[in-house]
Amino acid sequence: MKHFLSIFSSRLFVSASLAQYNMTGTVVTLDIGDSLPGASVVLEGTSRGTTTDTEGHFELSGISPGTYTITVSFVGYENASQVVTVRSADIVLNFELESTSVALEGLEVFSSRALEQRTPVSFTTLGRAELRRDLGSRDVPLVLNSAPSVYSTAQGGGAGDARVNVRGFNQRNIAIMVNGIPTNDMENGWLYWSNWDGLGEVINSIQLQRGLSVVTLATPSIGGTMNILTDPARNTRQVLLRQEFGNDGLRKTNLVLSSGLINGKVAVTVSGVRKTGRGYVDGTWTDMWSYYAAVGWNASSRHRIDFFAIGTPQRHGQNLFRQNIAAYDHGFARKVFERDGLDEETIDDILQQFPERGRRWNQNIGSVSESYTRDQHNGFGPVRRKNAEYIDEIENFFHKPIVSLSHFGQLTDKSLLSTTLYYSGGKGGGSGRHGAFIQNYDGPSPVPDYDAQIQWNRENGQSFGIIRNRHNVQWTLGAISKLTHQVSSRFKLELGLDWRAAEIQHFSTVRDLLGGNGYLRIGDSDFWDPEEQVRQLGERFEYNDEVTVDWIGGFLQGQYDAGPWSGFAVAGYSSVKYSFEDFFTDDGNGEFFTASPPSIGGYQVKGGVSYSLNDAVSVYANSGYISKVPVFDGVIDAISGSINPDPQNETFVGIESGMSFRSLNRKMTAKLNFYHTTWNDRTVPRNLVEQSGNDELVSIKGLNALHKGIEGELAWQPVDFVRVDGAFSFGDWRYTDDVSGTYTLDRSNPDSQQEVSLPLSGVKVGDAPQSQAAYAITAFPYSGLHVKLTGRSYARHFADFDPAGYSDRRSTVWRAPGYRVFDLQAGYDFDRGRYGIRLFLHVFNLTNAFYVQDAVNNSRFHAYIENGSNMGRADDAEVFLGLPRTFNIGTRITFH
Repeated sequence: MKHFLSIFSSRLFVSASLAQYNMTGTVVTLDIGDSLPGASVVLEGTSRGTTTDTEGHFELSGISPGTYTITVSFVGYENASQVVTVRSADIVLNFELESTSVALEGLEVFSSRALEQRTPVSFTTLGRAELRRDLGSRDVPLVLNSAPSVYSTAQGGGAGDARVNVRGFNQRNIAIMVNGIPTNDMENGWLYWSNWDGLGEVINSIQLQRGLSVVTLATPSIGGTMNILTDPARNTRQVLLRQEFGNDGLRKTNLVLSSGLINGKVAVTVSGVRKTGRGYVDGTWTDMWSYYAAVGWNASSRHRIDFFAIGTPQRHGQNLFRQNIAAYDHGFARKVFERDGLDEETIDDILQQFPERGRRWNQNIGSVSESYTRDQHNGFGPVRRKNAEYIDEIENFFHKPIVSLSHFGQLTDKSLLSTTLYYSGGKGGGSGRHGAFIQNYDGPSPVPDYDAQIQWNRENGQSFGIIRNRHNVQWTLGAISKLTHQVSSRFKLELGLDWRAAEIQHFSTVRDLLGGNGYLRIGDSDFWDPEEQVRQLGERFEYNDEVTVDWIGGFLQGQYDAGPWSGFAVAGYSSVKYSFEDFFTDDGNGEFFTASPPSIGGYQVKGGVSYSLNDAVSVYANSGYISKVPVFDGVIDAISGSINPDPQNETFVGIESGMSFRSLNRKMTAKLNFYHTTWNDRTVPRNLVEQSGNDELVSIKGLNALHKGIEGELAWQPVDFVRVDGAFSFGDWRYTDDVSGTYTLDRSNPDSQQEVSLPLSGVKVGDAPQSQAAYAITAFPYSGLHVKLTGRSYARHFADFDPAGYSDRRSTVWRAPGYRVFDLQAGYDFDRGRYGIRLFLHVFNLTNAFYVQDAVNNSRFHAYIENGSNMGRADDAEVFLGLPRTFNIGTRITFH
């Protein structure tokens, strides 16, 4: 009997020691309960750990009985730990992390952030951890290529020269906001990412709301709204040093200092970035500094003040001219031409006409003797060339700081007043050729022969051709104020005011006389004396004007949230006034010419509703109507100063519906949505002469387009150490109507009627692939290590073209070849107590694929015309190829 009890006891002990259990839970924010994807979950004293999935869920399996300390960490939040004892059952743990910032919650509210399964719009959110893993040293919008209907490219390969397209709309119709502040150019709606080349180092999160969005400001949010939140001042003391290296001499250093909360009141974070590199494409060097500062002050229990400043003074060489495909690689070009049905004889002739120069070739640089050492002038002072062996025809140099001061005041228990005052400056420009040039025609495209040009200018005395600067010097002042009142437990009302004023100066200056002693310009200015017509370095010529934009708007939004229902409705109105002053043109009275048309009003009405069918599934729908004020060029012609007597607002009507799924065990999430957006009365300006002899500007109506499609996203984490992500979009973007009409070119001559005929009905909208897919698998082999492989596939990519110049239905729009590209990211984090170290690696275009990423139909400069012009074929197009395999590797050290 004793022997039996001994055997029984030993078996019981072994059975208990072999028993293993699971530990599951969620990680959310303390303030509003948002899930935190990518949070680190570690069993202290062991090698066991995992990260949370897209919904903040985690699971650790195979836990033996015992007592453990579980620590959860996420950048931007305080660490949290719990001590648990595993005995004879699975353990469920939930963590609520407190933000280390005194400002993040207020910024999220101020920026109109969407919430999962509550806000009835389609959106994708990338948190700080995902951004650090995936972005690398690329331009910010490139990290969004894994989202549905988003297409971002590096264009010619210059640092900061990226562009982004959402649902077939380019950046002019995508609202891009930093901490709730609109950053699109007030004159034309564009945005230059070179102004934010250092922004990636301080981004806390990016949320892309596709479609009309829930943003209340009257912004160009037609394709979508990109909400970028930067890192606020941290409550904890920290020093972060990041150093990375990459192909073609890339070197990037980032230092971040955080004071932590001082006396429970003030926190300060400052950051600096230094980036240099040669660039893969010849002449696309970069020389960038970036700075960032955030100060948070808890003035009282009900009032908080936040200060932000960010800027990137930079210079970089550019590659702005697309080329015939053959200029890059004859083998790749032959495949594309054969795909388009060109015969061998024609292909051979194309390849002979366009010699191969390789993927690094850049038409915008030309060699020069090192004996030519003259300094250049950027319009503000002398500058030295970056390379003694060549001259950059096109260099971008700019500094666009943003400074903001925000106040968040809890007026009552139910009322919050949020106000931001901001300033955005801008000083710089871009260079290029001007005048007559001697060119070398040995390559696929002509390139200046600078040695011959310099000799020609010297022999003449005055320059025949020069390098000039085109400048943009601007400032913008703005104020955004929102009053939010909780009317009841279910209903919230928000009233807002949006005021902006901007002044933009445009002028051209002499950058490099190329051996001459002056540049003769007769007729540029009505105010010059004869001796002033010979322009010297840094002096203005060609044009010199100033544009002002005055903007005032307001909105009212209601939000409802009760039980399974939530919804919003927004109504807003804005008034925009443009003015123009030409400092080179006499108005007839000895004064500068001015043009000041009346204000133009625009408005938006939109709303949506969401309903949770159960704990796992929710559905939503939204719709809206936007009447958008035309950009400056649709109201005033900056060349002649003529005013459009009847500028037409562009109108957009959007309808969208969708659903989202989140499994009860939080291992899988999925989204599916449909959208239908019409763009009516796109501005098509035409110049004419009225009876008095003055120039006039008119708009041609009826240019309409339809953008519709389906989008989906999936995230699945079947086990602790593997996560699968996917996204797809299928669009149908096309022009819906033929445009035809007449107008009188010269009103003093009734016979001078001009016909407008744009046979666009059914023609596809270009500039981005209409079929897209992204897929990724991430492995977490053990705590702190991750490896991610991402693939993207594109098809139905129609070349970009100007619809106002499409006059022949026989001319098709070229369809570029589809392609697939893979990226690899890897990183390893390990903690050494008072400091943590992260090693990381990014490899982009892992397989070194050849592909066309940007294309323009029927090139004016690089088309092969021997077999006919404007035929919409591959040999007529001009393109940028995607960059080949590139990489960056580095380390980040964090001292706590």
